[in-house]
Amino acid sequence: MAKKRPAAKTAKPQLKNGEIPVVGAREPCPCGSGRRYKACHGAAAAHAVTEHVARPFEGLPGECDWVALRELVPAATIPLTLKGGLPEGVPSVTLVTVLPMAWPALRREDGSVLLGLQNDSTTGDLARDMADTLERALVAEPGTPVAARRVPAEGPRLQDLLDTDGVFEPVVHTGFEFWIPDAESAQSASPEIAASLERANAAAIPTVKLAGVDAAYWCETPDKNHLRWVMPHPEEKLLDALARLHAAGTSSLGEGTRLVGSFRAHGLVVPVWDLPTGVSADDVEKPAAEFAERLATALASDAPLTADERRARGGLTNRQVTLS
Repeated sequence: MAKKRPAAKTAKPQLKNGEIPVVGAREPCPCGSGRRYKACHGAAAAHAVTEHVARPFEGLPGECDWVALRELVPAATIPLTLKGGLPEGVPSVTLVTVLPMAWPALRREDGSVLLGLQNDSTTGDLARDMADTLERALVAEPGTPVAARRVPAEGPRLQDLLDTDGVFEPVVHTGFEFWIPDAESAQSASPEIAASLERANAAAIPTVKLAGVDAAYWCETPDKNHLRWVMPHPEEKLLDALARLHAAGTSSLGEGTRLVGSFRAHGLVVPVWDLPTGVSADDVEKPAAEFAERLATALASDAPLTADERRARGGLTNRQVTLS
């Protein structure tokens, strides 16, 4: 007897790379290859996830403030301007440091959007993750939060969605009452949101943005106060300049203050000063402006570092902490 021919299988439609959705790693790849996603198109997606963008906010207005609000400031809001204007039904888009329940974004009942900044990144490019969240928030049902998800490897970045000529002016708050738009909403907030608001307010460190210099934030802690200043200068050049000032004894912000080191965050350096408990944000406005002038002079110098300056630079480098 002749062998029966196997029934012809219906060929699965082949999708183009740009049309292939993200699925679970062990699920069949949507392209129709018959292989698991992680062994097929998921391999490229996994590679994209591991690629780290060192300066995700580069090219946006207020890059230093983006970094500060991401890493240092508990409660702040900033109106955002979109390229091409706001979609119909969306009266405003506001960047916020954090949202209740760690939501990536929230579409309020009135259609306005709150976009959270202090959330995890899944692609290695925070600007891409946040752009994906923003796009989903703009079309979400009013009154609903936007859930976290694994962001596709390809897609727009914040720089593609936001007006890069727009104004970026953070407003620092003492608490998180901006989560709830009015007193009537506050009384009707769910127990989960009310509890989250109470916890967040209790943990918030008092913080003030200095008015006289860019991206410098005073904060109060139980033992001492601090000034944390996000600076846009190239790291090596900035560390040389700080070392020159430190060796010369001109790196402080007045009596009892001390430059103690720096953070590295999202590709920028954040020098940190210890301040006595009684020193307020107003007290360091003038010293910070005077320091900015000394720093500009030190940054302009191309002279080789002296032995004392090299020792000062080594001390600053040893006390540097990388946040992201």
